[in-house]
Amino acid sequence: MKRIMYLITIVIVILLGLASRKYGQFLPIFIAENAGDALWAMMVYFGFRLLLVRKSILTAIGLSLLFSFGIEFSQLYQAGWINEIRGTMLGALVLGKGFLVVDLYRYTAGILIGSFLDKMAHNAQILKK
Repeated sequence: MKRIMYLITIVIVILLGLASRKYGQFLPIFIAENAGDALWAMMVYFGFRLLLVRKSILTAIGLSLLFSFGIEFSQLYQAGWINEIRGTMLGALVLGKGFLVVDLYRYTAGILIGSFLDKMAHNAQILKK
């Protein structure tokens, strides 16, 4: 049951992230500028929870930060072959395009918000079984 709930959550977060990019002009500027990256990292967090359902929330937070920061720092590497991958829609969504320090803050916020929601769901007995 937990895995199904995490999978549903991942799909919802992906849809929200894509919508934040497509309809950003209808959102407050702060949300439009930051939501996509925060939601991407939140999706990473819930992905780790899906894969490592028996591990702790702290483990998922740590792995999510490591993964997200690793992707961001990989953007400092600008070889032609990886830039070709980043030039595709899927490559850009997964790998990003250019290093920005502010993205590290956005990722941290998304992961912490996701872990807070996860903890709230556990406390509300939604994810107990």
